[in-house]
Amino acid sequence: MGAGKSTVGREVARRTERPFVDLDAEIERRHGPIARIFDERGEAEFRRIEEAVLAEALAAEPSVLALGGGATFSAASRARLAATAYVLLLDVDVDTAWSRVSGGDRPLARDEAAFRRLFDARRPRYLEAPVRAVVDADPDAVLLAALGVRVGRGGLRELPALARARAGGAALVADERVLGLKPVDLGGDVLRVPSGEEAKRIEVVRRLWDGLRLGRDGVLVALGGGTTTDVAGFAAATYLRGVAWVAVPTTLVGQVDAAIGGKTGIDLELGKNLAGAFHLPETVVVDPDVLATLPQEERRQGMAEVVKTGLLAGEPLWELAEDEMVRRCAAFKCGVVLSDPYERGRRAILNLGHTFGHALEAASGYAVRHGDAVALGLLAALRLSGQPTDAVEEILRPEPVRVDRERAWEALKRDKKAARGRARLVLMDAPGRPAYGVELPDTDVRAALDSLIAD
Repeated sequence: MGAGKSTVGREVARRTERPFVDLDAEIERRHGPIARIFDERGEAEFRRIEEAVLAEALAAEPSVLALGGGATFSAASRARLAATAYVLLLDVDVDTAWSRVSGGDRPLARDEAAFRRLFDARRPRYLEAPVRAVVDADPDAVLLAALGVRVGRGGLRELPALARARAGGAALVADERVLGLKPVDLGGDVLRVPSGEEAKRIEVVRRLWDGLRLGRDGVLVALGGGTTTDVAGFAAATYLRGVAWVAVPTTLVGQVDAAIGGKTGIDLELGKNLAGAFHLPETVVVDPDVLATLPQEERRQGMAEVVKTGLLAGEPLWELAEDEMVRRCAAFKCGVVLSDPYERGRRAILNLGHTFGHALEAASGYAVRHGDAVALGLLAALRLSGQPTDAVEEILRPEPVRVDRERAWEALKRDKKAARGRARLVLMDAPGRPAYGVELPDTDVRAALDSLIAD
């Protein structure tokens, strides 16, 4: 009681575009005031009602649930939660909790001394529930924890302990260049992959499959940028029909975007990311310390994803200090992924600028770097939206690239989200208000693409 579950839950529901269910409020809607149930029918009957209402809520459409303080004490409820939900415990001290609930009509908060005893007795029992993480009453913290994203300096030091805990062994898949700068020893096999887009080829995946020696309860740890986590995650998704993996992004683009959300894949001759799988990492270790050695050019590539996220969120996230910028961008992506895990709807907004960007990359044989291509794609998307392009031009300074126009146009029409040979775009109605699945006349889309290509 008084942890802030309802307040935080409503905000998390808004960001994930999920319904919000306050379990206590739902019980009162159906059965009358909780205080009256306690007084007239006793706590045991209340707990029976609580268990039944929770079971119905978990069986309904995916929602954000705020549970009553004793809802997890039922063995049946704990089993249902473990099978169907991300369970997070909001941390609160007893003084704060009492200040929030005293003076109200809560049956178990009528006497301060009794409340404090209840607080002490319940705390260890909460940890018996299938709790994924203990977090502050902060929506960003909840969204990050729900997808196992840990943002904090020194995270790389935790990796050996994480690997030792796995009976099926651990394997490290690492960008060969990054491994030279950030040596990590997990005590298992080390499989190196090339830097950049060269990593995302079927030949590299075959080599990983052949080199892995994990049991089904083992873990694959991916250390590197977005291309490393893409190919390593795909290998994890397909080896032994799926093993657990941990993403350790070492680039800005990986920390704010590419390593989060479970989209893994490789490139084919016809286009980028045409073969892949959804396979969520068990944990994403985001350690801003590793960005200290990031070349300025690599940082600029990542800023394209930061600007994209800021446009989608309607906030100038690129103006924040680095640690907070990374955390806020990662939390935003977690919220979108939780709203649409398999990209059947809203998650498409994360492709703002990418339809054009991927076409430019493919037309260049992937000589044009991803961040540069996305920056140009953002420019085209904002122009087609009739929105200001200041942030893109001032922060990213994109320059037209030399690629074959016809090849770029054909690649754009083959985009994964195209329908009937026509591009389906993500545009902006206003800052913070993206629209996805937008179809425009080919002449307009072709003109926007051509404006990104140098003569």
